[in-house]
Amino acid sequence: MRFPRWSKAATAVLLLLSAPLSGCARPDRWGVFEEAPREAAAKAPLDPIRVPEPWHLDPPAEERVAVPDEGPLELSVEQTVMLALANNSDLRVRNLDPVIAGAFEPIERGRFDPELFAEFEYGEERSQETARSTGTEFSVEGSDRFAVAGIRQELPTGTLFEATVSQERSISNRAPEQQSARLGLSVTQALLRGFGPAVNLAEVRQAELDTAASRYELRGFTEAVLADAEIAFWNYVLAREEIAIFESSLAVAEQQRDAIELRIEVGILAPIEAAAARVEVALRRQALINARSLLEERRLRLLRLVNPGSDDSLDRSVVAVSDPRLEAEPVTDLPERLQLAEQLRPDLNEARLRLASNRLATVVTRNGLLPRLDLFIALGRSGFADTFSDSFRELEGPAYDVTGGIRLSHFLGNRSAEGRDLAARASRLQAAEAVGNLRQLVRLDVRLAANEVDRAGQQIAASRATRALQEETVQAELERFEVGASTALLVAQAQRDLLVSQIAEVEAIVNYRIALVRLYLAEGSLLERRGIRFADSVL
Repeated sequence: MRFPRWSKAATAVLLLLSAPLSGCARPDRWGVFEEAPREAAAKAPLDPIRVPEPWHLDPPAEERVAVPDEGPLELSVEQTVMLALANNSDLRVRNLDPVIAGAFEPIERGRFDPELFAEFEYGEERSQETARSTGTEFSVEGSDRFAVAGIRQELPTGTLFEATVSQERSISNRAPEQQSARLGLSVTQALLRGFGPAVNLAEVRQAELDTAASRYELRGFTEAVLADAEIAFWNYVLAREEIAIFESSLAVAEQQRDAIELRIEVGILAPIEAAAARVEVALRRQALINARSLLEERRLRLLRLVNPGSDDSLDRSVVAVSDPRLEAEPVTDLPERLQLAEQLRPDLNEARLRLASNRLATVVTRNGLLPRLDLFIALGRSGFADTFSDSFRELEGPAYDVTGGIRLSHFLGNRSAEGRDLAARASRLQAAEAVGNLRQLVRLDVRLAANEVDRAGQQIAASRATRALQEETVQAELERFEVGASTALLVAQAQRDLLVSQIAEVEAIVNYRIALVRLYLAEGSLLERRGIRFADSVL
């Protein structure tokens, strides 16, 4: 067997390709597979990504919130909302969702970008052949070179354009050198499957809908975070008010106990009367301990939501400066609120966009049931010569080629396409049912929230009246005790009822504030009512 002699160029290429293999004794000589230390990976800076804020503040947050670095954190309810919007860690994480979803829009549009391509081939041959007529053996040496470059683009109409320019050179010791050049243009048009912008732009439109849906999802999450922050603020205010009431009631109970013990010492009362007063003091201390623990819990939850920024933010004390007292007004515009909820509720708008995306999916799957039928035509002009430049000059000669035809393909049974179409139609029906169900739930949420606002508003006046009457009852019981017509137990019970009524009055005031927040959340109008609006380019 004879082996052809390698050319110098082939030998150089082989040496170049085999050079990296010389390091096989050290498989990781470049450190590619070395695992980076976890500490270094954790500290490695991330590539910066500009995340546009999806909302506008009136006025901007930096003009509304000024947080000192040290000392007690004085917060109003407005500052709480702005700090939660600017600093909440969960919200920062979710802010990237629309950016990720929006990245799929250029991905889908990139399908229709023009594509430049080029290819170069070189081949060399040396062999021995035998002449059939004489039986003599002779050598054949030759080389071929081929280069092509062009541009292709797919259009939303289902049309594929491709324009190319190519050049080929063939050299052999058995024939003269020949060089050829060619200009070509080909057009392929889908006639059934893949025809028209409605099908080919469906994925682009779906990506746009998914981006808009992710922004509505972000809006809903933002409203939930702000509602949680505002409710946490009012719960903290409630806990603070309850502590003030418990401390005052404890002081009254201790004063009552001391007065009863003094009367026992002088013999006015029997020693048995001291038990009820002492029990009442112990109960007030228990309630105060629980109230202080609840205040600390609510302080921590509030700081977690507003996230002032420093590492020791959870150690800072909070001073709430907003007064929860508000004139209660009944809800008299329920139909308008229901209509507002259907327009603004982000989860309902997101569901509508998902339904529209499912409709587009059915357009694609229905088109996928059709056979593939393409019309194609290719045009070309060629030039032949013995030099490179002359081959292109000969393109103006008579040599040309034209090819045209129709290409058909179809799966027998077409079960895969039918299955995708069935799943898409079922998903569309499911999404439509989900929108109708969610619409009912939204209307129910608004009605329940409005009912709670009315209840909480009425409870303010009712609890205020109850507390006033309990104060009169305690005063009357004390006067009866002074003249010996009552007992220490009855006085303690009256004071305990007064404490309950005082707590109920404060709870009614704060519950009305919280009920309003939940009504605005059910309407989907919480952001607008807090001076926050999403950018027009976002929603």
